[in-house]
Amino acid sequence: MDKKLRLGLRTWIEIDRGAIKNNYKIFRSLISPQTKMMGVVKSNAYGHNLIEFARELEKLGIDYLAVDSVTEGLTLRKEGIKSPILIMGYTLPEMIIKVVENNLEITVSNFDYFREIKKLNLKKKVKIHIKIDTGMHRHGFQEEDIVKVLEELKKARKIIEVIYLYTHFASAKNPAQTKETEKQIKIFNKWREAFEKAGIKPLCHTCATSGTILFSQAHFDLVRIGIGLYGLWPSTKIRSFYKNKLKLQPVLTWKAVIGEINKVKAGERIGYDFTKKLARNSKVAIIPIGYWHGYPRALSNKGQVLIRGKIAKVLGRVCMDIMMIDVTDIKNVKVRDEVIIALDEKKERMKTSPYELATRINPLIKRIYLDK
Repeated sequence: MDKKLRLGLRTWIEIDRGAIKNNYKIFRSLISPQTKMMGVVKSNAYGHNLIEFARELEKLGIDYLAVDSVTEGLTLRKEGIKSPILIMGYTLPEMIIKVVENNLEITVSNFDYFREIKKLNLKKKVKIHIKIDTGMHRHGFQEEDIVKVLEELKKARKIIEVIYLYTHFASAKNPAQTKETEKQIKIFNKWREAFEKAGIKPLCHTCATSGTILFSQAHFDLVRIGIGLYGLWPSTKIRSFYKNKLKLQPVLTWKAVIGEINKVKAGERIGYDFTKKLARNSKVAIIPIGYWHGYPRALSNKGQVLIRGKIAKVLGRVCMDIMMIDVTDIKNVKVRDEVIIALDEKKERMKTSPYELATRINPLIKRIYLDK
């Protein structure tokens, strides 16, 4: 990367456009030409920059976008994004007017929505996706609600347009265990059949990244690709099964610079609460990022970074804005050398998911989109 692009930056995120294109093509290859693809860009595009990532997907030909909130949807519209946008999270009743005015689509997952929409006396129909709870027990109508939902839709046909019927799989991440997801598909199909008998034929979507890889029978009319577009795997089990077939490329690289290098004698202790005692004379690099930036405090004395292609360990407590790194064994290391913070390494050591780690990165850190 041209160093001019990161002039004045102590830490930054590099986003690889080529990797986005690669991952997009991989998921297009998994679905039929008739099946649409929804790019999930909620939560600041999983930490990758909501606006810029949505723009990249539009250039590639994405059919749909999904966000969490009306706020995210409005942000994209203000920036000129034209694709259909689904709001997957809870929509406050007072925001439905904004939804209609900006051609957004909302998730309807309980009967309160019908009552609230009727109160608004809107001139245009509200475009909705009916969310079905097929076993995850988060948002969604229950199986016993089928008849009542159809009755409500019949009453509201002048003010509501059903665009899609959808659900979300709870555990579609293990290629060796598919029974639970197959059960969810079966429940979803009951809803599809009931809607068709009632003369309503909405399009359907059920599969996120892992479902798209494992359950081609449930691709239906659209698939929702989130974590996969960012080049990250939804689970280690799917990765181990498919990494040689699906060459996903991580899109995001988090970097920082060394701000200072100190020589510290053996026996000295490092950081808050003196949690690390040095066993040898050491060179300690000071990195100007900490848990405020999104590096987990839980990785104090556990984390690792890359400097000059070598692994370097975190020493002591991760501070709010600072980390201490052992660079004793790295030759020619100097102030302003680049430091790479690896998401996969953090995931394994924290026993968490790449979803959490990517979305934790502070949105104020500049994202630089590059053609690598």
